Formats: sequence, structure tokens, C-alpha cells
Amino acid sequence: MTSFTGLLGQADSLPWGMIFGIVLVVIFLFFFIVFMAYFRLWIQSVLTGANITIGNLLGMTFRKVNPKTIVQSKIMAVQAGFTDDDFNTTELEGHLLAGGNVPLVVRALIAARKAKTIQLTYREATAIDLAGRNVLEAVQTSVYPKVIDCPAPGSGKMTLDAVAKDGIQLRVKARVTVRANLQQLIGGAEEETIIARVGEGIVSAIGSSETHARVLENPDTISKAVLAKRLDSQTAFEIVSIDIADIDVGQNVGARLQADQAEADTRVARAQAEGRRAMAIAMEQEMQAKVEECRAILVAAEAEVPKAMADAFRSTKMGIMQYYQLRNVQADTAMRQTIAGTNRSTSS
Repeated sequence: MTSFTGLLGQADSLPWGMIFGIVLVVIFLFFFIVFMAYFRLWIQSVLTGANITIGNLLGMTFRKVNPKTIVQSKIMAVQAGFTDDDFNTTELEGHLLAGGNVPLVVRALIAARKAKTIQLTYREATAIDLAGRNVLEAVQTSVYPKVIDCPAPGSGKMTLDAVAKDGIQLRVKARVTVRANLQQLIGGAEEETIIARVGEGIVSAIGSSETHARVLENPDTISKAVLAKRLDSQTAFEIVSIDIADIDVGQNVGARLQADQAEADTRVARAQAEGRRAMAIAMEQEMQAKVEECRAILVAAEAEVPKAMADAFRSTKMGIMQYYQLRNVQADTAMRQTIAGTNRSTSS
């Protein structure tokens, strides 16, 4: 307690000039450390005309923004001819805080300006970048068109198969040259849609051809027919050209279908003939059953004859002599039938 009081007494005994000097030294050291920490970035900014002060760099640190990224991006933009009217440091910081890739956006803007044919603003570039697309690759694709194979190499198909009206199958490989459409890049369909639409258009164009020979003679008719359908609408690309890389003749699908149809017709005819044969057999069996039924009726009728003759004898309607005469007539008839049958067999 005594020592602490002594220290307070010593502090009170210090002159105000010395306290002020100590404070100035502390402030000087603070600014010196800050200056040395940001000197390299600041001197680069000053020498390149980026107009980023020490205060701006210190504020970036407090805002948790990487000063090096902003300074380098601003220097690239200034060296390429961009001014604060195009975009300023605050906008770069905002895009970085939003999770964007500031150097990529700046390089894309520089590439678009160097191309002189691509109109790309900072707002559009940042929107494309925040949408998850590679804005620099999109600009490069606009300058240097990209070639897409149809069908895609990873789809498992080697060719697009289509059949002309004459039934001949054609196997086609196509290459689609596309250019990125920056205005439709956000929300536009990807390469898969282009490949699917082009494949559909090629199959439709071949299918509408009268003969496969016309397609082989003028493959460019397929390209013209497909390009006329504007297949790149609502996509992130603009189709520059569609080139038929390879076309081969496949199977005669029409002949195979006709053969299959003929085989099917033959099977139907056989089935119908088998049905008619079964109906005839069933009818024959039915007629045989009717014959047996008639024979049974005849036997039953013949069994009634003795009864009738007995009744005739009892009622004296028929005498013995008449009975024997009847038997003689029956025997004579049977003999004649036998003789007639023997003569037929001998003559034959």
C-alpha cells in the first residue's frame, strides 16, 4: 500500500510536458506500425493511380476485407482504363463481402473491353459471378466460340440414330459451335439442353427426308433445318453453326419392320387356319355323334318290329303264310344285295 501511494506520488510529480511527449511517441509508433503494414499496398496504389489511401486500407481491415485483393484488383482495372465511374473501391469491397470473386470479375471486364465487341457492365459481371457461373470463362467463350460434340462423349452413345422415310437408318455425329450469350447467362439453360435440342432437331430433319440418299448427298440440309428452329432460345449460348462431322448408313429398318410384319401376319394366318381346322374336327365329331344317335334310333326301331309282328299274330291281322312270304322276300333281297356287292368288287 505504501509503495502504490509512492508511485502515485511520483506520477503526480512528473511534468506535464513529459506525459504529453510519451503520448505523442505512442501515437507516432501506432501510425508508424500502421504505415509500415500498409506501405507496400499504398505505394502501389499511389504509383498506379488507384487512389486508395492508408485510411481506406485500415478501414478494409476493420471491415474484414482483404486489402491486398482489393488493391490488386483496382490496379488491374485502372491499368486497363476503368475509372471510378465504371466501378469504385466501395463496390469492389461490397462484392467481396457478398462472397464474390473480385479478381475474376475484374479480369472478365478487362477481357470484354479488350474484345471491343462485348458489352458487359460491372453490375452484369457481378450478377453472373454471384449466380455461380464463371464470368471470365463466359467472356472467353463469347470471344472464342466453344465446340460441343453431339451426342456428348459421356452419354454412352456414339452416334445419333435416325430413320428416313424410305426406312434406311442413318448414324450421325455432329459438332455444335456455340458462343456465350452474356445477357441470358443468368437463368439460361446449359450445354445439356443444347445437345438435347440439336439431337432432336437432327433426328426430326432426317425423319422428314424422303430418302436417305438426299441426306447423304446434302448433309448441310440437316444443319440448315436445325438452325432454322432457333434451338438456342432461353439458353446461355448462341449457336454459331452446326456441322455434320460424320454420317453412316445403318440398318434397313423399313425392310426389317416389313419382315416382322409379314412374320406376324403369317402367324395370324396360321392361327386362323388352326382355328378353322379345329372347328372342322369338332364338326366332324359332332356329325359322328349324330350318326351314332341315328343308329341307336334305328336299332330301337328294329327292336319294335318283332313286337309289332307278335301283336299282328295275336290280333290275326297277319297269318303264318304271310310271315313266311315276308321272310322269303327279305332273304331274296339280301341275296340280291350280296350278289350285287360281289359283282362290284369283281369288276373293280
